[in-house]
Amino acid sequence: MRLFAKIRRGFIFSGKFKSYLLYAFGEIFLIVIGILIAWKINDLNEIRKNRIVEMKIYHSLYEELNTNLKVLNEGIVKYSNNVNRLEATLNYVGLAPEKITPGAKDTIVHINYAPMVLLDGALNSVISTSKFEIIESDSLKTLISNYPTEIAEFKITDAKINDIVVNHLQPVLEKHLALVDILPQDSPKYNKIRDFGRMSNYYTLLNTKEYQNALVDRLLQTENLLTQAKKLRNRTQVMGLKLRQELGYPSENL
Repeated sequence: MRLFAKIRRGFIFSGKFKSYLLYAFGEIFLIVIGILIAWKINDLNEIRKNRIVEMKIYHSLYEELNTNLKVLNEGIVKYSNNVNRLEATLNYVGLAPEKITPGAKDTIVHINYAPMVLLDGALNSVISTSKFEIIESDSLKTLISNYPTEIAEFKITDAKINDIVVNHLQPVLEKHLALVDILPQDSPKYNKIRDFGRMSNYYTLLNTKEYQNALVDRLLQTENLLTQAKKLRNRTQVMGLKLRQELGYPSENL
C-alpha cells in the first residue's frame, strides 16, 4: 500500500494528471478484481459446505427408503397370501358341516393381522426444515414432497384392515368358535379343554351375515392395500435410483 501511495504522489507532483487518472483507475480495477475473487472463493466454500450437507441428506433418505423397500416387498407377499386365504374362506360359505376340513378351519381361525411399519422420519425432517432448499434436483424434490402423502394413504388403508380384524372379525369369531382351536393340535396339555370345553360351530359362523360382511370388507381392503403397496414400492425404487445417482453409487436397483 505504501508503494501505491508513493506512486500516486509521484504522478501528482510531476503534474502528469492524465497518467494519475489512468493509474487510479487501474488501482480501482485491481481492488474490484480482488473483491470479486474473494467473493467467488466464499461462494465456492458455501457450495462445498452445502454439497456436504446435501450428500448427508441423500444418504439418510437412501437408508430409510432401502428399509421401506424391504418392508414393502415382504408386505406384498403377505397381502397376496392374505387375498388367497380370504378368497378360499369365502368359498367355504354354504358348505355342509362335515365338509369343512381341518385345513379350512385353520384358515378361518387364523385371522391375526400386523400393521406394516414404514419409515418417514428422515423425509419429514427434510421437508419441514431448511434442508429441503439445499436439494438441487427439482425432480427429486417433487418425489420427496409426494412420498409422505402416499405413505399416509397407505397407512389409512392398513388401519382400516386392522380395525376390521379387531372390531368386526374377531368378535364374531369369538361368539361362534372356541379359541382352543388355535392351540397346537399335537400337544396333550390341551386335551382336557378340548374334551370338555365348548365346541366351535364353523357352519353357523360361515353363514352369519356379520362374518360374511367383515370377510368381504377385509378382502376388498386387502386388495386395495396390495395395489397401494405395489405403487409405493415403485415410487420407492424410483427415488432410490435417483438418490444412488446423486450419491455416485453404481447404477442398480435398491
